[in-house]
Amino acid sequence: MALRSADRIREELEQAILAAEFAEDERLDEVTLAARFSVSRTPVREALHALAASGLVETIPRRGVFVRYPSFIKLVEMFDVMAELEAMCGRLAARRITEEELERLEAAALACESAMERGDADEYYRENERFHHVLYHASGNSFLAEQASRLHKRLQPFRRLQLRVRGRLGQSMQEHREVQKAVTAGDAEGAADTLRRHISIQGENLKDLMANFARYHQRTMPQKS
Repeated sequence: MALRSADRIREELEQAILAAEFAEDERLDEVTLAARFSVSRTPVREALHALAASGLVETIPRRGVFVRYPSFIKLVEMFDVMAELEAMCGRLAARRITEEELERLEAAALACESAMERGDADEYYRENERFHHVLYHASGNSFLAEQASRLHKRLQPFRRLQLRVRGRLGQSMQEHREVQKAVTAGDAEGAADTLRRHISIQGENLKDLMANFARYHQRTMPQKS
């Protein structure tokens, strides 16, 4: 899947922020970033807007865009809510999914599988997003789908980050197939349980990664004399 310049810049900035390349409250300058990525300011502006939706940066009118590192407690709380939203989507999708949506779910699963076999975590995540959004839509509940999509976007950097845990791509793919099997069989509770577990495992993996993130971030902070 070819990426737009804005999406490529967003992903690279996302990784740079999570690697603690930028300090807390550091201002991100559009002109500097445009030079860094050899693009105009337009895709940089789009990328920063997308990052603001995930909470990694904050736009302050007349002042600029600033880096914001999330609270670990808030992240855990958001993953708890995400697990329940996904479970609800899975439960409803198992009862309401159409043949066309089942085909789209299979297409997304096959694309995930291909990315997994290549060991491409970033491409896997993009197709993984497609897989989950099919389920949100298949729930037949537009309000639920909207809330799930919104929180999915908020957690996007961290859901993508946890895929870098050793062995996680294969594990995630297996969980996708279990979800798909339950939804296809019309097993509402099975779909809910497997999706809830799928998101909970992501949260657990994130704890290990965030422990490392905290250590890296500490090393970037000014030392007190």
